[in-house]
Amino acid sequence: MRFRSDMTVELVKASAADNDVLWAARVSTAGEQSIEQADADPARSTGLINYLMRDRHGSPFEHSTMTFLVSAPIFVFREFMRHRVWSYNEESGRYRKLEPVFYVPGPERKLVQEGKPGRYVFVSGTEEQHKTVEETVRSSCEASYAAYLEMLDAGIAREVARTVLPVGIYSSMYATCNARALMHFLSLRTKHEDATFPSFPQREIEMVAEKMEAYFAELMPLTYAAWQANGRVAP
Repeated sequence: MRFRSDMTVELVKASAADNDVLWAARVSTAGEQSIEQADADPARSTGLINYLMRDRHGSPFEHSTMTFLVSAPIFVFREFMRHRVWSYNEESGRYRKLEPVFYVPGPERKLVQEGKPGRYVFVSGTEEQHKTVEETVRSSCEASYAAYLEMLDAGIAREVARTVLPVGIYSSMYATCNARALMHFLSLRTKHEDATFPSFPQREIEMVAEKMEAYFAELMPLTYAAWQANGRVAP
């Protein structure tokens, strides 16, 4: 049995650069010559990306792709599925025996919700509460996985045996998106003081989003800077 409190994100492949935005935008005035103009005049290029972002001309930001390999608890992936412009392929408990790797909140995870839905905050919780969470999660997962193995040993199909496993078990998936979809995802799944609109993401999916954001900033620095400057609102 393994217990983790981290999320992992690996950029598997990418065709994503600021030039993708530039040639896509300039085709409206330059036609097929827009690709040749993509590297021309860096100052104008920065201004064009800022204009597109500010005035929410979003389609030029769709001509890029990023594929991530994500390892996280299943409940995180269920939140991902709310974002239907992504493409997903996830590890299947029907076709392989699932490994005994489970999520347990780390000591920095805030545990207690205060306030009403829509107007609430999370606070750290007491040392005793953290102890209760860790002990309860561990014992529950150990019992669930033992039941899972018992059914497999009895010849029960994997797709049936997995019904006893909790959503805290880790899974893996490939997730592919374009820059526009990623900016929308990040605007909802990160909490940031510079954001125009408030967001209240669950911490576990925010941990994934933060790692994706770091890759995005490196791949498309002009686009990322314009997104930040315009309140982290997707065009």
